[in-house]
Amino acid sequence: MTATPPERAPHQAPVDRPAQEPPVVTVTWSPQAPARIAEVLKDRRVAVLRIAPSLADQEADAEYRSEGPEFDEVDMPIPPALHEVDGLAGVDFGDLRALDLSYVRCGVPGARALAAATGRIEELDLRYCALGDPGVEALAHAPALRGLRRLHLQRNALTGAGARALARFERLEELDLRYNPIGEAGARALAQAPFAASLTRLLLHREDLSAAGVQELASAPRFPSALRSFWRSM
Repeated sequence: MTATPPERAPHQAPVDRPAQEPPVVTVTWSPQAPARIAEVLKDRRVAVLRIAPSLADQEADAEYRSEGPEFDEVDMPIPPALHEVDGLAGVDFGDLRALDLSYVRCGVPGARALAAATGRIEELDLRYCALGDPGVEALAHAPALRGLRRLHLQRNALTGAGARALARFERLEELDLRYNPIGEAGARALAQAPFAASLTRLLLHREDLSAAGVQELASAPRFPSALRSFWRSM
């Protein structure tokens, strides 16, 4: 009697598994937040840290939005109070790759505190942080941000001066400046910045630039050709 060889399992092509997103951890700001951040970053798998406004600041912002602003003696709206994050100055972000502080309206004091922190951050989200030009100038001198590659700065009241300060981020590859009226002077500063040749993504609205500003970007000789072509189509 001849033994029948066992059937072979059909060949299966390897299954492509989607790359796992880096772990994201959120810490709500409080006086204890620096210690909490230090504890979180002991886990070297944490690649992205989100710092959220404190609960008190979130409640104050919600009240401001619902009731509307008060006005000063010349009928100018009084902005809501800034979020206090001075404790950032003592934080060591270590090998953290990406930091998200979006909607933490820390203003210039918060920017100066962040500039005093240590680390090697490559991606920074500072949307709606009320930085203004002085805040960006402070960040541009931050040792922890020297290797920055991606920067989100939507709606921070930046002008051409703020755009010029960005020149210190020499390794930038992606930059989002939407809702900042940087104008023609700001466009010229971006076109001449040290990172111009490595920039692969630049987000701005035409209204942020003016027609002359768009032309500055469309003809920027140091921009990659694909980026110049994009602005020529605007």
